[in-house]
Amino acid sequence: MKKKKQTSTRQTKKSLDKKLTVKKHQQIQKVQKQISDELFSDANPSEVTDAYWIYATRQKGAYPKSNPANSGKWLVFVSVDNVDIVWKKIKIATENGQLGGTSKVATARPNPNATNNNMKVICVYTYDYTDKEDVMRVRQELRKIGIENKIPYKTDNATRQGQYQVKGNSRISVYYE
Repeated sequence: MKKKKQTSTRQTKKSLDKKLTVKKHQQIQKVQKQISDELFSDANPSEVTDAYWIYATRQKGAYPKSNPANSGKWLVFVSVDNVDIVWKKIKIATENGQLGGTSKVATARPNPNATNNNMKVICVYTYDYTDKEDVMRVRQELRKIGIENKIPYKTDNATRQGQYQVKGNSRISVYYE
């Protein structure tokens, strides 16, 4: 299993160096979610170094299926000292159907797209950035659980195109609330 996981991680990193197709991005997420669900579902992100992400999935209530052309996420940046506490709140809210369909948190594994080693990102996904009512509803729920500072909203298309601040891209956000 260990050898297979290393190959999967190497392939994921190699794939991220290029612009991703929707299909390839979905394949990568599927593998990452599977690893997360099997090995790290109850782990603290600050203690995981074998995967880049830990995922949470809605367990209660219906939510529209993600539209790959228009999906996106709120990016909640938190200090490494607070990532476990904030993640637990977002994970519970995601599973209880208060947010979108999925959330994920960056783990302790160093990520080449991170702009600051003292900060981690939690991505809270919505199915369609053009559904502003839903996007802002999710933002309001994040406020209710304690995320009060302004946070950016980035489309998955921008991610697939390799648009990151660390790579010199700016004004990537669709919303900043």
